[in-house]
Amino acid sequence: MCAHVLIAEDDKKQAEVIRQYLEHAGYTATEVYDGYAALDEVRRRPPDLLVLDVMLPLLDGLQVCRVLRYETDLPVLMLTARSTEEDLLRGLDLGADDYMTKPYSPRELMARIRTLLRRPRQATSPDRHTLRAGPLSVDPVRHEVFMSGQPVLCTPGEFALLAVMAGQPGRVFKREQLLELTRGSDRFISGRIIDVHIGNLRKKIEPDPRRPVHLVTVFGVGYKLMDGRTGHVERGGHVSP
Repeated sequence: MCAHVLIAEDDKKQAEVIRQYLEHAGYTATEVYDGYAALDEVRRRPPDLLVLDVMLPLLDGLQVCRVLRYETDLPVLMLTARSTEEDLLRGLDLGADDYMTKPYSPRELMARIRTLLRRPRQATSPDRHTLRAGPLSVDPVRHEVFMSGQPVLCTPGEFALLAVMAGQPGRVFKREQLLELTRGSDRFISGRIIDVHIGNLRKKIEPDPRRPVHLVTVFGVGYKLMDGRTGHVERGGHVSP
């Protein structure tokens, strides 16, 4: 079955352009034009991906994303006329998986959409056993994460990151490696997205996100998911032998 994409964009001409590109690529698409309609449509007919404009009427895209992250791990690609790094990071911090500023190339938009729609299949391990790293468990088949037996709700981007790292607990990954392993060769993606996902995951799995003991920083190298063996974690999450 082809993927279904929900387009939440108040500019009806722009929404129509996106829909036409999606349908030409073999996807199905639905358009809505305000934030409340976006929430209603996601709940009524869950899509495979949401293209979400930030500046929606009634309920803006940031608020829509915030609500959805309590309900679903639906991939979200945000669109905005704002172009500052603070705006970008704010959207990612709320759980968006990717972010594009206007004006943008429709071909680039489609490349981003294809990347997001592929990611759950790429994150699935051929080994159907649960991946474990200390008290953390990741089930690639059921797309579930548990910390000490408690469920952890992750966005698709966060899950992809954990699935890669839990597959090799104790290994230090460079940011560039994580970007490649979770997002493929998409040249449009910034490495800052990895940092944002790491920060969000620490809020969800760490006793104290400011002093991480599970998802730690190896100073000058990258990130490491601890495998449960005894180790010394220095201030700021740096690891020493």
